[in-house]
Amino acid sequence: MFSVFVPSESSLKKAVIEDLTALPENAVWIDLFSPSAAEDKAVERLAGIAIPTREDMQEIEISSRLYIENGARYMTATLMCHSDTDMPRTTAVTFILGDHRLVTVRYDLPKPFALVEAKLGRSCTPAITGEMVLMELLDAVIDRCADILERCGAEIDQVSHDIFEPESERHGHAKQYSQILISIGRKGDLTSKVRESLVSIGRVVAFLSAVVEGVKWSKDMREQLKTMQRDVSSLTDHASYLSSKITFVLDAMLGVVNLEQNNIIKLFSVMAVVLMPPTLIASIYGMNFKSMPELEWAHGYPMALVLMLIAAIVPYWIFKLKKWL
Repeated sequence: MFSVFVPSESSLKKAVIEDLTALPENAVWIDLFSPSAAEDKAVERLAGIAIPTREDMQEIEISSRLYIENGARYMTATLMCHSDTDMPRTTAVTFILGDHRLVTVRYDLPKPFALVEAKLGRSCTPAITGEMVLMELLDAVIDRCADILERCGAEIDQVSHDIFEPESERHGHAKQYSQILISIGRKGDLTSKVRESLVSIGRVVAFLSAVVEGVKWSKDMREQLKTMQRDVSSLTDHASYLSSKITFVLDAMLGVVNLEQNNIIKLFSVMAVVLMPPTLIASIYGMNFKSMPELEWAHGYPMALVLMLIAAIVPYWIFKLKKWL
């Protein structure tokens, strides 16, 4: 399906399209979402451009993502989707700018599109153009990435607090450790996806900055592009910092798990050493040789028990004295 937006007195209104052959000429933004072949052809006739296929949008080389064809600028970026869920993912979105009209092609639901549609639906300048809509979309995408990184950073701090300053004793919390490791993995995956999105947005902004030199854009829009470049650069650095912090937290968590396992192994080792002397005594008097005089002694059994008890207490006391327990 697709949505066509036309400017009105003080907002950007979504036009009702009943006939694909009669698209409004004053449309400044055409949003294609999982378009059919008929919708692609209708938009191509109106805008005089070629709509890339989904396979074309998945190409990763720069020449296939950022190029100019028949006077129209094609820009494909990777945007975040479902970042508020446990299964965030990225999707390719193509921005086509030509003749002051913006055409967007997407196959998922990035949140910035709904935010910009609602914002421009409330208020915008009557002279709005496709370039202005594109700037709004890019600005919303960058803000969204910043919000995700802020939330991710706060959650990583909470995970770090749970590791280094647990509210309860660590022993016996294998399930809690498993949840922490899962949380760290999800934060790492989300951060890497946001960084991928920021890198692609940075390339789009740099491409726009390069081609805008030959286009009559306003001074404010040029300044906005420079601001976006600085924001993308700083957010990319912040995403790299979060990735490093996630790696540190993961190493710390694995170290805690390793210490917990060592404590368990140490306990078993101490128990084996404590029980070794009583076992030796019991083994000696369990031989049943005829020449063993203690076998005929009336108090031999209680004395053997006392000896085994003393042999167990002495190693335990030595371990406690040396603070090995």
